[in-house]
Amino acid sequence: MRGARSLATCWPVAETLWWEAAMEEPGLSGCPLSAKTASFQDAVRTLNTLQTNANYLEMVKRKRGDPQTQLEAMKLYLARSGLQVEDLDQLNIIHITGTKGKGSTCAFTERILRSYGLKTGFFSSPHLVQVRERIRINGQPISSELFTKHFWRLYHRLEETKDDSSCVSMPGYFRFLTLMAFHVFLQEKVDLAVLEVGIGGAYDCTNIIRKPVVCGITSLGIDHTGLLGDTMEKIAWQKGGIFKSGVPAFTVLQPDEPLAVLRDRAQQISCPLYLCPPLQALEEGGPPLTLGLEGEHQRSNAALALQVARCWLQQKGYQDAGELKASRPSLPGQLPLAPVFQPTPRMQQGLRHTEWPGRTQLLRRGPLTWYLDGAHTTSSMQACVRWFRQALHRCERPDSGSEVRVLLFNSTGDRDSAALLKLLQPCQFDYAIFCPNLAEMASTDNADQQNFTVTLDQVLLRCLAHQQHWSRLHEEQVSPDPWSTPGQEQDGPASLLLAPHPPHTHSASSLVFSCISHALQWITQGRDPLFQPPSPPRGLLAHPVADSGAMVLQEAAAIHVLVTGSLHLVGGVLKLLEPSLSQ
Repeated sequence: MRGARSLATCWPVAETLWWEAAMEEPGLSGCPLSAKTASFQDAVRTLNTLQTNANYLEMVKRKRGDPQTQLEAMKLYLARSGLQVEDLDQLNIIHITGTKGKGSTCAFTERILRSYGLKTGFFSSPHLVQVRERIRINGQPISSELFTKHFWRLYHRLEETKDDSSCVSMPGYFRFLTLMAFHVFLQEKVDLAVLEVGIGGAYDCTNIIRKPVVCGITSLGIDHTGLLGDTMEKIAWQKGGIFKSGVPAFTVLQPDEPLAVLRDRAQQISCPLYLCPPLQALEEGGPPLTLGLEGEHQRSNAALALQVARCWLQQKGYQDAGELKASRPSLPGQLPLAPVFQPTPRMQQGLRHTEWPGRTQLLRRGPLTWYLDGAHTTSSMQACVRWFRQALHRCERPDSGSEVRVLLFNSTGDRDSAALLKLLQPCQFDYAIFCPNLAEMASTDNADQQNFTVTLDQVLLRCLAHQQHWSRLHEEQVSPDPWSTPGQEQDGPASLLLAPHPPHTHSASSLVFSCISHALQWITQGRDPLFQPPSPPRGLLAHPVADSGAMVLQEAAAIHVLVTGSLHLVGGVLKLLEPSLSQ
């Protein structure tokens, strides 16, 4: 660990601040550059000064402020920027929260409505490669020029209106981008804006909106427990905070207890809340729906997106919103069911053409197949493993030569990495690789990837802890595979069993690398036709496992690499594998 602090910490910014984010460390924001001469990278570097450094964040966690006060502070920032909350009504907002799949649901929803010829805005987090991905117009990240223009306009406006008596003159990183998104969408005159909640819902800074057109809540799970609470009921209470009186809201099937919390939250403020029927109900009597995103779990996200999009169309007077089928009665005491309808051709087109990088994404490159999924909760990891195993079962086996399976993993924040790794164990990886969400050892020219909310010592120690968890799992007595179903035929259509995979003597091998680039150099061994970095640094292979594993990887007929545990890790991998994303 000696010298670790001298390494640049450069990976996509983790959104872990929530209502504390307004409590910025004073004195960070230096002298602003001229908007006429500043570049996009200058804008992003200045934006990065609004991150909370790791030491200050620890102090904030120990002295947590009133979250409602912080939400009111967001409204003051909005006013200082030249807007009132009432101005946001013009955006015809769709507000989406949840634990799993909220980004995918937003992507489905946006693409469906774009198929109707509508001009869409889409605000999401985090970004994978470039920060401008967070603010999209018609599905595309805003240009560097547009980002730079709006950034400096907002930054200077906030500088001009700051109160000298206040120790906090600028909003935090996520708050600033939220404000900027509002300004961009209003200036660009979008027909609607899809807003993805950052964390939680009730006190998220996107929740200053007064009257969205419709709201949605995706599957709930345990995540961000330090901020949202340690039970599903507490988390459901936070998520239900986006409900508004008289504004229709939809959710998918949830466990009974959190669903009851959502129902009570909605009833308290007279919010009409509906339970989405499964996608299968909408397919009955018509063709199967093709989704642009892989994985069985995406069907739940698509079902919610269809209901939200249809409701928006109806609220805005569109006639072509899908013909109703026979409705199913709701049971007494349960949520009313959302309507069962026939998705229109434009809805089907939107679902089919939806893209959302870093979620159940496949890249085939020579002998390597990359499986990219930012799963970071136990339930989303279960869905990821299910998708990975199904994809392996479908892929063609090489006529000759060996197959190698590699896990590239990292986990951040307060997540239970040991539980995530245990879910991954039945995938029978030959190698498990751990590294921080740091694209390269020195990436000072790429401000998009800089993060000051943690120190490098912290993340490297965490990677070593992941390796220790993995080793302990292999030392424990082998338990039955929780993914297999007794009596199931391996070749049956519902089978999740892996294709035959001969065990290797190195089945428990693991390595820790100091950055993503070094990990990819070892995994690819120069065999990825698009990832051709400089020669690896001296000493990269100076380890028995790395040395012997390199020979195995060089000779393998097929290499399957699952990258998971963190969206920020996936973003760093995509940055290196797809350089065009950085342009």
